[in-house]
Amino acid sequence: MLVAVVGVGLVGSEFIHQLLSIPTESSPFRLISLSSSSRSVFLDPAQAITSTAKWKSILSASNEKPNFETLTQKLSALISSSTKVAIVDNTSSEDIAALYPVWLKAGINVITPNKKAYSGDLGLYERIVSASNESGARFLNESTVGAGLPVISTLKELVATGDKVKKIEGVFSGTMSYIFNEFSTGSSEGPSFSSVVSVAREKGYTEPHPADDLNGFDVARKLTILSRTIGSAASLPSLQSFASVQTASLIPAALEGIPTGDEFLQRLPEFDSDFDKMRKEASEEGMVLRFVGVVDGVKGEVKAGLEKYPTSHPFATSLGGSDNIIMFHTERYSPRPLIVQGAGAGAAVTAMGVLGDLLKLV
Repeated sequence: MLVAVVGVGLVGSEFIHQLLSIPTESSPFRLISLSSSSRSVFLDPAQAITSTAKWKSILSASNEKPNFETLTQKLSALISSSTKVAIVDNTSSEDIAALYPVWLKAGINVITPNKKAYSGDLGLYERIVSASNESGARFLNESTVGAGLPVISTLKELVATGDKVKKIEGVFSGTMSYIFNEFSTGSSEGPSFSSVVSVAREKGYTEPHPADDLNGFDVARKLTILSRTIGSAASLPSLQSFASVQTASLIPAALEGIPTGDEFLQRLPEFDSDFDKMRKEASEEGMVLRFVGVVDGVKGEVKAGLEKYPTSHPFATSLGGSDNIIMFHTERYSPRPLIVQGAGAGAAVTAMGVLGDLLKLV
């Protein structure tokens, strides 16, 4: 299989390292193209990149600018009955995501951790599905929800085998997981909310502007992807985009629109007492606070927000650090749900999920 990689940042670089770490003699893949935001290289399959030590220098030596129309033409010309081609998009670009229908229509498989295409405009998602059905080329996006965790593949298997999904609920954001694992432990006392968010930012768990995590949009995107993956197998609302998800933001109204992360963190302590009150009320009920996402096929709703769970619940006992945990409540997995948990963020596990998807094409 011939592979073209778009995006060579943190996840992209780790993916290339994992891909090229498969011994050449046993690898089913040939890496023939790399594209960064400023450079691109395209090689004859006989000259495919094989060295983990040399790919960066090969790319940096190129004077070619990225041209995705040309890339599409070159890759589609290589497709034959014996040769498959895949593009791996490791960016978070909406512009790149918009190209998926073009690539799929041309017979090029698409693998990505980019959430934009699958959680944005419904029209784009429908064009992706249609193009895939038309050409037979596949789109795989395991890493869009739980990094390397088998969330999408598990859900697809449940639906394909005829199980009925009653509800999916989970802690889908590694950032929110860390924040509330630290902030709400079952005790009425503990560190202030603002201090936990500040430490999370220092550790690199949040975006540079923490409001980009506290608004809940990342969770809303993941719920949209899950809802669309279920499709007509459950009575769910037709989400026009992730913005259609009922999302309860944790950004205090007075801090909406603050332009910088530094200023946001300077003002966040003004609202610590509000979060302390919520923690105390939960503690008095024997509960902890967790920011969860829910896709409810029975009630027909998709929502994200802060919820209370008993201190004995897996969302309280099983999480550490920035782990994700997802519970599938189905007809077959009832009353005890199927649970998937583990590291839901990080370059190594995300790249693993991408490579795992690529291996499904072989």
